[in-house]
Amino acid sequence: MTTRFVALFLVAFGMLFPGPAAAAPPPLATVVQTLERPFRKTSSGRAAIENFKASFAQESHLVSLDRTQRGSGEVAVKFVRSAPGTRPKTLFRWDYRQPAVQHIISDGQTVWVYVPDNHQVFRSSIDAHGANRPDDPVTFLSGLGNLSRDFTIAYAAIPRDEAGNYVLTLQPRKPSPLLAKLDVVVDRRAVAGDKGVFPLRSTLVFDPSGNTTRITFEHVVVNAKLSAKLFHFTVPPGVEVLNPSLQQEQP
Repeated sequence: MTTRFVALFLVAFGMLFPGPAAAAPPPLATVVQTLERPFRKTSSGRAAIENFKASFAQESHLVSLDRTQRGSGEVAVKFVRSAPGTRPKTLFRWDYRQPAVQHIISDGQTVWVYVPDNHQVFRSSIDAHGANRPDDPVTFLSGLGNLSRDFTIAYAAIPRDEAGNYVLTLQPRKPSPLLAKLDVVVDRRAVAGDKGVFPLRSTLVFDPSGNTTRITFEHVVVNAKLSAKLFHFTVPPGVEVLNPSLQQEQP
């Protein structure tokens, strides 16, 4: 599994239903604002999401092989709201338990991808993933507060899922080699005004080749006390450190 399948940052929703008798969804701007507001640099107090932790389920489908790979684990994300005019920093940790143990960790500057069974860790700068590129799965979560700036947003063809949550389709404003479109499910309770609900239920990423990656978040805890150690990686003894150019380095 590569870092592209992390995506993120990113990606998913359950089966949809047409629901012809359902009430019309709220104005699009209301749903978009519900998703963006907690992650904006200007948010504060109960309206701001400083961090979250959750379990996740991932499903990736490769069209060329007609193969689906499933994974699951835990994720922790911390948003560092920086001063005006500076780039915000997002710290994250994805701990995969299935189908194989894998850890993807960033302190906002460096990304580590560690697969214990391989006795190797890949190290790269966050800039190598395009920290200013909203279409990069690894750094997508850092741009949640600016989705309407980076994407054109509309309701999906079927605007609700089975639970009544709202489904949005996001198209990159600039052509992207990584992302054709992104479907996002927004929790209906958050749209209704419940400040304690994490608004992002799931995402479904479509790449230009037709491959898809779906990630669903469950058991989300918002604004917990997350240790700074979660977002730092120490190379274990005997583990090779590889940079993106695949040149071997000594830890």
